[in-house]
Amino acid sequence: MAPKIIVILNPIAGKGKATKSRPLIDAFLKERGLDYELFLTERAGHAMEIAQNCRLKEDTIVTAAGGDGTANEVANGLLRRGTPSPPVMAVLPVGRGNDFSYNAGVGGDLTDALVKLAEGRHYPLDAGVVRGGFFPDGRYFVNGLGIGFDCKVGFEAAKLRIKSGLTYAIGALITLLKYEDSPVLEVEYDGKKLELSAAIVSIMNGVRMGGVFMMGPSALIDDGVFDICMVRDPRRRARLLKIIFSYTKGGQEAFEETVIDRGREFLLKAVSGGMAAHCDGETVCTQGTELTVKCIPSALRLIR
Repeated sequence: MAPKIIVILNPIAGKGKATKSRPLIDAFLKERGLDYELFLTERAGHAMEIAQNCRLKEDTIVTAAGGDGTANEVANGLLRRGTPSPPVMAVLPVGRGNDFSYNAGVGGDLTDALVKLAEGRHYPLDAGVVRGGFFPDGRYFVNGLGIGFDCKVGFEAAKLRIKSGLTYAIGALITLLKYEDSPVLEVEYDGKKLELSAAIVSIMNGVRMGGVFMMGPSALIDDGVFDICMVRDPRRRARLLKIIFSYTKGGQEAFEETVIDRGREFLLKAVSGGMAAHCDGETVCTQGTELTVKCIPSALRLIR
């Protein structure tokens, strides 16, 4: 028998795009005679509650229908259940950026994602947990964690009331114009240690964040490690702008200010200044002093 499918739909994802997608989701699943149940979220954190508390069998597929925030909440709910085997998760890309769907190989087309959901083939998915800031007990993530410029771009993008795939690019330009001082960070991972004035630090499970920025060009979601990309503050706005634009093609490694590596466990301390950080778009801290990040290999099974 085909496994039961639980769909957790965030109706406000994608500036209302998700609500319009419901008829297609219902029609597709009903036409194929699939056993499914659809829940609508009502507030921030509700998707996490549903995923954590709904009835699950070992092969039940819990589906995040929304954007990256919805996917993050569903992943957090599933990972907090403490099941003996990795829960099965799927994603339907009806949000704004849909970075996680892109990184997972599901893509941005809803019909294609529904076909993959119906086929039910799942593969290992690594996850991460960050501790510190607003989450001393930990927050899980499946896409990536950003510190500094990347996080501030997200803050600015969230203020914009426009429906565009360029929202984060516009946020980047606004952040660049403000050009605040970068914190000095001490970064330790897998026996390595360095100190830098950090304009951008990305710890990535997937390749892309912000819709157009390839923060971890070589990252894989199932290799048991995270890619880390750090950019030393060049102190010149024009130089930073050039580096930022290179992220759209994943070309940041060509700049001498960039350090790229891989690791499983990370400790980040603010020597001076404070860290602004997010994971999967969820604010972790605005003036943080210390964060720990750990990769959890094969934490979930993902339909793709």
